[in-house]
Amino acid sequence: MLLMNSSYGGSLCNSSSGGGQGNGTDGTEMTKLLVPMLDGLILVTGLAGHCLVISILAGRRRRGGKPPHGTDTLLLALSAADLLLLLCLPFHTAAIALGSWPFGSFLCKVVSFLGVACSSASVFTLAALAVTRYLTVVHPAWSFRSRMHSRLKLTVALLWVPAVALAAPQFAFRTVAVSSALHCFAFLGGLSQLVYSTALFLFAFAIPLGVIVMMYAKIYCFLRQMRLLGCAPQLERYQSQVTHTSALLVLVFTLCWLPSYGLMFSLLGVNISGVSSYRSIAIFIRLLASSAAVVNPVLYVFMSNKFRRDLMDLGRERWEGCRGCIAGCTGAFRSRDMVQPFNPVELDTSPLPLPGF
Repeated sequence: MLLMNSSYGGSLCNSSSGGGQGNGTDGTEMTKLLVPMLDGLILVTGLAGHCLVISILAGRRRRGGKPPHGTDTLLLALSAADLLLLLCLPFHTAAIALGSWPFGSFLCKVVSFLGVACSSASVFTLAALAVTRYLTVVHPAWSFRSRMHSRLKLTVALLWVPAVALAAPQFAFRTVAVSSALHCFAFLGGLSQLVYSTALFLFAFAIPLGVIVMMYAKIYCFLRQMRLLGCAPQLERYQSQVTHTSALLVLVFTLCWLPSYGLMFSLLGVNISGVSSYRSIAIFIRLLASSAAVVNPVLYVFMSNKFRRDLMDLGRERWEGCRGCIAGCTGAFRSRDMVQPFNPVELDTSPLPLPGF
């Protein structure tokens, strides 16, 4: 989310909510009603999607009895980063709905820090996923010899180092300002803000996007060359699938994140508290950036035939378990309520002892 992924994070959020607090316009009231509904939809959809991804990957490992595949490790890391990012969403939703920041200075720092760290880690993981797919498809022998997949856990941990470094200024300098109400404001100004915004744009968007485009372009060229040489005629269908999927990945990634950075640079040095046009634009762009955490499991998981098969298997397992539980409960109720037939053999016909004997 760029509103957390930029030095204008708090001010954009608050200008789109707090700025209209005193105006009482219909647009501001509509924003305060509409944004929580859309954010709630994003939150529920994202949580459901990522929980399904984690369940599928955990079930695959349990059934196979083997350590997770390298791609599975990256997908788990992607889901973890996106889940943490989604958990920050209610704080910004509440700030927009209330027209102020009600959570205090410490949570202002923590939420801003987590927003930048998790969004950056998510983007870095997408780039690492593209590199892993390139090495697996184009250089499979080298990938096997170097035991690349066994080292991806360390890679995932290392990806958080630059993500935390990019987010550290948020925790160190982000502050709460008081005007008519509390606002979690941007913490830098002038040249410092330009430098920080440029660093975020380069390291959390431009460079990862360049890596993603380059890796998928190399995969496409390799598959096309193999097909033209006649080495694997069956690659034609796979090449077409890779082409469409790669183009969609790059397009969605750009649409979700580029408008946020464009707005961030356009607002450098601009006081937006009184500009109503920026508020609606900021809200729309914020929703685009938030939706990135929702589309990731759809693009990287549910478009995979293997994952769809695993999802069907998971559904059948859950259905069999529920059906067995229902059958067991029904049988228990029936046996409890059923009148047992009388069996005279079980009747104790021995004489009762007489008193005193």
